[in-house]
Amino acid sequence: MKSRAGGAKTPMKSIKRIAAAAALLPGLAAAQSVTLYGVVDTGVEYVNNIGAAKDSVVRLMGNTGMVPSRWGLRGTEDLGGGLKSIFVLESGFFPDSGTSSMGGRLFGRQAFVGLSGRWGQIAFGRQNTMLFWSYLDSDILGPNIFGSASLDNYMTFGRADNAVSYKGTFGGLTVGATYSFGRDTVSAGPSPAGTNCAGENAADKRACREWSALLQYQTDWWGVAAAYDENRGGPGAFGGLTNSGLTDRRATVTGYAILANRAKIGAGVIRRDNEGSATPRSDLLYVGGSYDVTPAFNVAGQVYSLRFHHSDNKAMLYALRGTYAFSKRTSVYGTVGYVDNSGQSAVAVDGAAAPPPGASQAGVMLGIKHIF
Repeated sequence: MKSRAGGAKTPMKSIKRIAAAAALLPGLAAAQSVTLYGVVDTGVEYVNNIGAAKDSVVRLMGNTGMVPSRWGLRGTEDLGGGLKSIFVLESGFFPDSGTSSMGGRLFGRQAFVGLSGRWGQIAFGRQNTMLFWSYLDSDILGPNIFGSASLDNYMTFGRADNAVSYKGTFGGLTVGATYSFGRDTVSAGPSPAGTNCAGENAADKRACREWSALLQYQTDWWGVAAAYDENRGGPGAFGGLTNSGLTDRRATVTGYAILANRAKIGAGVIRRDNEGSATPRSDLLYVGGSYDVTPAFNVAGQVYSLRFHHSDNKAMLYALRGTYAFSKRTSVYGTVGYVDNSGQSAVAVDGAAAPPPGASQAGVMLGIKHIF
């Protein structure tokens, strides 16, 4: 048999090799898995008592409702012997305007690659710190528009650029750690979305470093966790951390329990020592619960207390949310929040539209969430 170009005959062995390689292609494709996923979540919010004029506002929320809106790609490849390569690229966005969140980063929520096996997972890139994993299960309302991030925005923005991480689970015990050579390369502030602390500076090796550690134990019905997180400052960094000798440290202890498959309770305390603040020491406590009234309708609520040491500044936040699920993917919800400030504290109920110092504020939001 001659080729169309009139060349030499194709050996039968070569044809067999081509056929054998083609037969392997489905298996090679199946060895790698890539998933597209995301959440779109927004709604209409009302907040009163804003600023010195004590105005009110009605608006479509961009940042978060029940959870922040996002889309992403995650994938794995089986390398054999229990070893896998992994990656995650996750982008946050504002559904009210269609723009990128997280300081305008393309993949601001996560962007990492790594390896995993029976020994755990090691990853490189922008990723969550271990503080995030410590309160993920105990913070009942999580990133709800009226929630823990209103009192400490690191609860939402607890991520680090240029980070190396390890996380492993052995039975019920999980251990983990992160180390960042430059925790935040974006200037988007002053704002938690970008604190202008790029680090990786040969002249100052401590500048903008971050590290965190996690110890967690979980069963099918309850779990406890402890974590520590430290951010160093650098020249030009926001939040008062203007040199590498200044640190912002958080230590947390949390716990949760699941009751009769329909209810969940959670609680935690976060001690903060922020050397970039005029009131450096504070304690954030929270306790909350969730109950499935029916398979489709859930009610959840939480109480938060933020107190600053050696200061009259404190804030109490009360939040309640009801959620109705039309399906596993689509839900509607209503949530209310009320914050009571004391001293010079001006915590906003939604973390954005601040009241006058020492004043209270209320908010209401109706929203819809779709998961894909």
